[in-house]
Amino acid sequence: MITVLMITAPAMTVAMTISCVAAGSTLMIAPAHASETKDAGIQARVECTRLSNGQLCISLNTSPSRIEVFYTKRGGSKISAQLGHRAGGDTRWGPTKSISTGERANTTWTVSYRCDVDWKGLIKVSGQGTFETPWATC
Repeated sequence: MITVLMITAPAMTVAMTISCVAAGSTLMIAPAHASETKDAGIQARVECTRLSNGQLCISLNTSPSRIEVFYTKRGGSKISAQLGHRAGGDTRWGPTKSISTGERANTTWTVSYRCDVDWKGLIKVSGQGTFETPWATC
């Protein structure tokens, strides 16, 4: 699938073509010029899982290097939750957030992540337990 995004601001117009290839729950995103240069600009590896009342995703991003975990709540009552990520034996949690139906919560860590390990996105919901994404790799 090819999607063209136009962003217009005073004295600036940006056009970007992004190609997306879906494979199971995996989504690879790279700009159209990625095949032309090693410094592709925007690239991300995203893994998602559907939960009973929403979708949890982890995104390994470049430019700058960062890990983003986000949860989109599609149903059910308001929850209190922490988003986190795990790689190897290391788990990190973000702050507790209150998330209502129709909201998208995210936590971002700006880090140089390692590509020799796999990463999981996590959500710890108060009173319900912890849920995770499939493993993401670079």
